[in-house]
Amino acid sequence: MKVGFIGLGIMGRPMAGHLIGGGHEVHLMSRSGVPRDLVDAGGIAHDTPREVAAAAEVIITMLPDTPDVEKVLFGENGVADGLEAGKLVIDMSSIAPLATKEFAARIRALGCDYLDAPVSGGEVGAKAGTLTIMVGGPEGAFERARPLFELMGKNITLIGPNGDGQTAKVANQIIVALTIEAVAEGLLFAAKAGADPARVRQALMGGFAGSKILEVHGLRMIERTFDPGFRIELHQKDLGLALDGARQMGLSLPNTATAQELFNACRAHGGAGWDHSAMVRALEFLADAQVAGGGD
Repeated sequence: MKVGFIGLGIMGRPMAGHLIGGGHEVHLMSRSGVPRDLVDAGGIAHDTPREVAAAAEVIITMLPDTPDVEKVLFGENGVADGLEAGKLVIDMSSIAPLATKEFAARIRALGCDYLDAPVSGGEVGAKAGTLTIMVGGPEGAFERARPLFELMGKNITLIGPNGDGQTAKVANQIIVALTIEAVAEGLLFAAKAGADPARVRQALMGGFAGSKILEVHGLRMIERTFDPGFRIELHQKDLGLALDGARQMGLSLPNTATAQELFNACRAHGGAGWDHSAMVRALEFLADAQVAGGGD
């Protein structure tokens, strides 16, 4: 296929690389410039979203937040300006479900299909091509996009109509944040009690408390490796979507609110760009203790 890919950050860059490696003609654009390695691999660089949309039959966006997606799709020289009937737009960003439904309607009015297909798995999953992809939109468009999804992910699910993919991603981010918090509390308790948190983690990996977050982020907490990954400021954005949606539905999410406050504490200490596993540092501030000694 002729594929456009807009947004080549920590996640988008390896995802676009998998599409190039899969033999597709990939048209690229990023506000920070197209990385040289993707061009050397066969990607084609463009200056505007409109150029990408005009050159491609399927256009993928992978951007930080709802306003970024709106600007790329509908702003000056945006994707919408380069579309022709029959093309497919896929937004793989994590953004507001209600805005997603509006964007989908505007794209459909141009005679094109729209999928919301946010992902989970972080930088590790993006590089390995093992992302979980949660899709909202029509089944025909989903099947058309499946070969592309299969190059970037392993667990690929059509949830329902437009907006449902983003709803699933918000649910995912609630669960991830609360699990990070649980792992942080458990390892901090172990360290404060005098046990070796590395050995505690190793023991727990084989039991009912075992999880991907204990495996990956628990190790980050012990080794103090908080380079992102997935930045706290982005997870804050996702929990904001959860709490805003809950407020609109009259739904209480008390532990989601607590996780957001812990992220807020990290951000107050200059941690907006830390990996989200660094939530543990907020708990460490409260305990005046660390999961592992030495360094920050």
